[in-house]
Amino acid sequence: MTPNDDASSSAGFPPARFRLAIDGNVFGWASGVSATAEALDAFHAAGGRLISTADHYAGGRSEVMIGNWVHSRKVRSRVFLATKIGRHPDAPGLSARGIISAAEACLERLQTDHLDLLSFDGDHPQTPLEESLEAAGTLIESGKIRALAASSYSGARLMQARQIADEKALPRFRAVFSPYSLMARRPVENDLLPAIRSLKIGIFARLPLANGFLTGEYRVRTDAPESIMFTDASKHVGRDGFRVLKALELVAAEQNASLGACALAWVRSKPSVIAPVVRAASAEQVAELVASADLVLEPHQLAALDRASE
Repeated sequence: MTPNDDASSSAGFPPARFRLAIDGNVFGWASGVSATAEALDAFHAAGGRLISTADHYAGGRSEVMIGNWVHSRKVRSRVFLATKIGRHPDAPGLSARGIISAAEACLERLQTDHLDLLSFDGDHPQTPLEESLEAAGTLIESGKIRALAASSYSGARLMQARQIADEKALPRFRAVFSPYSLMARRPVENDLLPAIRSLKIGIFARLPLANGFLTGEYRVRTDAPESIMFTDASKHVGRDGFRVLKALELVAAEQNASLGACALAWVRSKPSVIAPVVRAASAEQVAELVASADLVLEPHQLAALDRASE
C-alpha cells in the first residue's frame, strides 16, 4: 500500500485510482443550477465520487444544489459527501450547540441522513477543543456523520486535538483540508506535513491549481478570469509564478498534457495527499480536469517542478 493509500484509508475514503475531488465552492455562485448539475453529471460519469463543499458556500446554496443532484440522480450510495461547518452566519463557530445545529442544517440541505466526512472549518480557539470534539462524538454515535476532519488548522493544533481526543476518548481528526499547490508549498510542507505524518492522517489539497494560475491562462495582472472566484490567480503573476509556469510547460510538452493536468499530477504525487479538490463550474471544465486523473509524472519531471517551486 502506498502512502497515499494509507492516507485515504485513514479518512474513511477508500483507495481508488480516481484520486480527484470536486469542490462545491463555485456552485450557487459562479455556477447556476443547470451548470452545477451538468458538472456533477460529468464528474460522476468519469468516475468521480468525492464531493466537497461547506455550509457557508453561496450561503448554503452549494449544499442545496448538490443535495438536489444527489437526490434526483439517486446516487447517494455511490458518492462520498464531505462538508465543512463553522462559518455559516446562522451557525458560526464550533460550540457544541453550533456544531449540532450546523450539522442538522447540512443534512437537510444535502437531503441525506448522514455525512461521510464533516470538517471543522477553521480553528475557533474561543471554544475549547474538547467541547467541539464531544459534539462531533454525539453526531458520530447517532450515525449522522461517519468521520471528522479539520480545515485550515496548524500542525500544532492538530497535534493538540489528537492528544485531547485520545485522553478523553473523543473522535480523532481523520483528515485535513488545506490549500496545497506548486504556488503554496511552505505552509503545508513546513508545518502541516510533519504533523500529518506523525498522526498518520491524510490531506485533501484545496486550490491545487492556485485559483487557476497553474492552468497558464493568467499571464498578466490585467487578465480577467470568468468568475470572481478565480481573481486571486493574479497574485501569482510575477517572477516566481513565471518560473513555475515555464517548468510546467516543459513537463506538459513531454507528457502531451495540459499545464493544469501536470500541476494536479504533482499534487497527487506527494505522500499523505488523499486527493486534490478542484473547482469546476461547467461540464467542459470537468472534462479537462478528469483527463488528468491517470497522469503520472516521471521522477525527473517531479524534481524539475520541485526545484521551480521552491
